[in-house]
Amino acid sequence: MKKLALAGALALLCSAAVAQTPPPKAEPKAPPAAKAVAPAAPAAAPMAASGATCKAQAADKKLAGAAMTSFMKKCQADASKTCEADSKSQNLKGAAKTSHMKKCVSDAVGA
Repeated sequence: MKKLALAGALALLCSAAVAQTPPPKAEPKAPPAAKAVAPAAPAAAPMAASGATCKAQAADKKLAGAAMTSFMKKCQADASKTCEADSKSQNLKGAAKTSHMKKCVSDAVGA
C-alpha cells in the first residue's frame, strides 16, 4: 500500500514538472503616438458592474436591519477586492494606492 501511494505521489510530481508552461510572451509595444491617443482606463468601481452604489442597491431592494448590514458588509468587501485589483493593474504603491483605494471604495459604497 505504501509503495502504491509513493508511486502515485512520484507520478504526480513528475507530471507537474513536465506540465509547466513557458512564460507568456510580452505584448508588442505600440508606437508612442498610439499611447498618447489611447484614453486612460477608468477606475474600476464595483458600481460599474452593477450600475449603482451599494447604498442605492440596498434601497432598491428595500433592505433594513440585519439584512442591510449583511448586504453592505459583503458589498464593501467586494468593492475592496475590485479596487485592490484595479490598483494592482495600475501598479499603484504607497500613498497613491491608499488614496485610490479610499476613493474607489467610497464611490462604490456610496458613502
